[in-house]
Formats: sequence, structure tokens, C-alpha cells
Amino acid sequence: MEQSYTRTPQHSIQSGFGLRSTADDVLKGIDLSGKLALVTGGYSGLGLETTKALVKAGAHVIVPARRPEAAKEALADTPNVEIYELDLSDLSSVEAFAEQMLESGRSIDLALLNAGVMASPETRVGPGWELQFATNHLGHFALVNRLWTLLTAGDGARVVATSSTGHHISPVRWDNLNFEGNYHKFEAYGQSKTANSLFAVELDRRGASQGVRAFAAHPGGILTPLQRHMSREEMVALNWVDEDGKGVNPGFKTPEQGAATQLWAATSPQLEGKGGVYCEDCDISKPAQEGERVGVKDYAVDPEQAKRLWDLSVELTGVSGA
Repeated sequence: MEQSYTRTPQHSIQSGFGLRSTADDVLKGIDLSGKLALVTGGYSGLGLETTKALVKAGAHVIVPARRPEAAKEALADTPNVEIYELDLSDLSSVEAFAEQMLESGRSIDLALLNAGVMASPETRVGPGWELQFATNHLGHFALVNRLWTLLTAGDGARVVATSSTGHHISPVRWDNLNFEGNYHKFEAYGQSKTANSLFAVELDRRGASQGVRAFAAHPGGILTPLQRHMSREEMVALNWVDEDGKGVNPGFKTPEQGAATQLWAATSPQLEGKGGVYCEDCDISKPAQEGERVGVKDYAVDPEQAKRLWDLSVELTGVSGA
């Protein structure tokens, strides 16, 4: 059921947290006992830190993984975790995983859409979709819609889509979503991160009446396996690392700090009754100003573009639930 509601303003709520806050900081005093969380990609990089922090706070965590064996190894010492196979770039895999969850009948309290690919070589999946848009957005879109009855079954769920300041690079390319004949890996990544933010806007609009609130979160700059498709030379040129591959950007975060914003968005009582906003540094972000690489671009939280993307995603995936 769709519902119109007063949109949460896109400005700071003075959360008391910031750039260097960690997962432990934002979860201090929060008891997640009895809660079921789903963390896509929850076995590597930010996802791994997110899973561990949720378990530490008392949650039981479902980790869908493209590489289940790697997930089992990474989480071998972490209790209260279930690992399933899921390839977000393959809609049949999304459907198979969702069917397993639906058969379990358990309600999902938190869904952190953390998995993603970045700056990959030109790759086509499904009916010719560009890989980053397909994985980062369409796969998560189909997953949430297929699991909708589990998200609405409890006392109120939150969905957090991991976006990025990379959304500044590109809006949604409505005339050429798949970059056919003109592929640029960073612009394709930027488009997918804009899509993540727009997805949260429309999901929140549709889900608020059923107790489901959605947020987009920029984790910050962190050196993780997400950069596996980038060369050392590219990262040196961006002032991310030195010639030896050591991080040199003072603005970068640790993985524990990088996991904090999505965990804050997923659990903070400060966000009760709020939703549909883009968050960074453990607070609601301000609108981006011209020439800045902080804050959120208007096109990434525009409700009309969010609805347009939703309708297009239903058409592309054939999945609709929310």
C-alpha cells in the first residue's frame, strides 16, 4: 500500500556522532536481542564489521553471500550467523534465496543492503544489463520486494541501502542505463549509487504505512576489497594510497568507522518516525552545495526520480511487492 507522508528534512539532527564514530559507538546501549538482521555481503569489508557488530549487540544475522565458502571462513568465529548463497546479479539466484527465507516464515527486522561492486570492467549480466547497476540496485530491489511480507511481519523494520559519495559522479542515465557504446566504469558506479539513494526514498514512501522505514547511507572512504577492480596506479592518482599500497588519505575511515553510519541508520532511536533520507557520518546529511563532494545531490533524493526509477525497476525485474 502506498502512502503520502511528510518527508523527513534532509539536514542534520545533531546526532552527537561524527566522522570518527565507530560501530561500537553507535550501538552502545542498544539491545538487538531477538532481532533478525539481513546483511548482504556481510562477510567482507564493511559488511563483515557490520555483521560482527550486530551479533555483538544481540542480533541473529542472515548473510547472503556470492561466495558462501569465503563467508563461512570469514565468519567461522562469529556466532548466531546463517550463511546462504546469493548472487545479486542473477535474478534467479535472488528468487531462490528469497524462497528459502519465505519458507522459514521469520520476520526480518533489519535489512542492510551492503553488498556491491565498484569500478568494474564493462560486464553484462541478465538481458544485457550493466553489472554495477544490476548488482548494486536491481538485485537489491528484487530482493527487498520478494521479502516484503517478512519485512512487514514484525513490529517495524528498517532497510538501509549503502550508497556512496560516488553518487556525485552521475545521476541516473535515463537515456542509456547500461552505458551501451559509451562505458565509463566510475560513471556507471556513480549511477548505481544514485539509484541506491533513490530506492530508499521511494521504498520509505511506500513502506511507512506498514512500519517499514528506509534510509540511504554513505559509509565514507575506506580501503576494502570493494576496490578490487582498481589498479594501484589509479588509487595512487586519487591520493588514496602511496606507491606501496599504504593508505595515505587522512579523510579515510577504518572499517569499524565505515560500518557506523549504516548501523546508526538501521538502529538509532533518533530516527524513529523518520525515513527516506541520505545519511553520512552518522547523521542525516545536508544537501550538497555546488562544487562540494559532501552532502547529497538533489537528484539522488528527488521523489519524482525515485518513483520513476521504481517503476522502471519493476518493469526490468518483473518483481513488485512493496
